[in-house]
Amino acid sequence: MNAIETHDLTKFYGKSRGIIDLDLSVREGEIFGFIGPNGAGKSTTIRTLLNFIYPTKGGASIFGRDCVADTREVKKLIGYIPAEVAYYDDMRVRDLLAYSAQFYPGDHTARARELAGIFEVELDRRIEALSTGNRRKVAIIQALQHRPKLLILDEPTSGLDPLMQARFFQVLEEENKNGTTVFFSSHILSEVQRLCHRVGIIKEGRLIRVEEVEKLRASRYKAVKVELATPERAAAFVSAVGGAGGAGPAGDGGASRPGAGALPGADNLRVHGRTVEFIYRGKVGPLLGHLAGLEPENVWLEEPSLEEIFMRYYGKEGN
Repeated sequence: MNAIETHDLTKFYGKSRGIIDLDLSVREGEIFGFIGPNGAGKSTTIRTLLNFIYPTKGGASIFGRDCVADTREVKKLIGYIPAEVAYYDDMRVRDLLAYSAQFYPGDHTARARELAGIFEVELDRRIEALSTGNRRKVAIIQALQHRPKLLILDEPTSGLDPLMQARFFQVLEEENKNGTTVFFSSHILSEVQRLCHRVGIIKEGRLIRVEEVEKLRASRYKAVKVELATPERAAAFVSAVGGAGGAGPAGDGGASRPGAGALPGADNLRVHGRTVEFIYRGKVGPLLGHLAGLEPENVWLEEPSLEEIFMRYYGKEGN
């Protein structure tokens, strides 16, 4: 059984697009990354899964239970960290966590204390006295204390310092080893790359790719950096490749130089002085032959980051 299933899930806010025909499957026991920029539809998807808003069309289920018809049973299985945290300011942290725990069977006091120790949260402080980062840590404890089967995280590290982020990731990995499924929505792609087994890329409300993170990085993509003799040669190379072989600027390094024409498979070219960076997909031989004609000073070929691959999908060929 999948932890999350959606079929043709669609949400419009009047005439404004939320998500469109979203078909998504999250396997039980995996950490699934859900990535896209602000406004792509990540939070709309989550709010629909949690039955905070109703779909315009289609449906969704969590562990086989319908997110609308079985919402009470579904919510007992979930721990949720929203993108923005809001609490009653006059409550103490201890009382807030105890109140939240009452919605789930069992006694979760010991787990709450354990998590408070990990994240250095003072249980007797009032919410109004907490910084933004400490409020975020309270939200983490609240979501984790009842040991949910599914964690739904919407930009969960906002406001956390690097030390607490590292502790949070460690706790997530431990929870996952114990069987918890994690749905991790973020625009911080380094976090997704570090944690997630698979990733879904959402663009303008539509799911455009689902892939295992390692396969996505290994699918013949290369991050290429080329250092040329002059900024003019670098600019000419970008102009020629970006123009699909059209003439580059006049002067040193123009398109008449060997290798300065079109380079199929090159995307997202960026120039910094005499250095050019881009993502390349294809066989390495033609790439090296092309670059040799440019008489480069240095060439670097690396496995691209998830962020670099993501930018390709949001570029001109991103569909």
